[in-house]
Amino acid sequence: MLALEGYYDGETVRTVEKIQAKKNQKVIITILDEFIEEFPQEEKLRSARGMLAKYADSSLREQEAAAWEKAVVEKYGNA
Repeated sequence: MLALEGYYDGETVRTVEKIQAKKNQKVIITILDEFIEEFPQEEKLRSARGMLAKYADSSLREQEAAAWEKAVVEKYGNA
């Protein structure tokens, strides 16, 4: 048996460290009367992906998918 630390984020239970369990392996979850410090929303935006997500334009995704191919053809032609 292995003991791991984790927390409930309001939607799912998350482990603090990587879990080494197999699919369908049973777990025991114990709810403690202790709380972790919740980080403000701004803290979550520190990753580049989080910071740039507000600038994403979903209407451009189709163009983005072929951008590298188009750039190679423009630079080297249809070899």
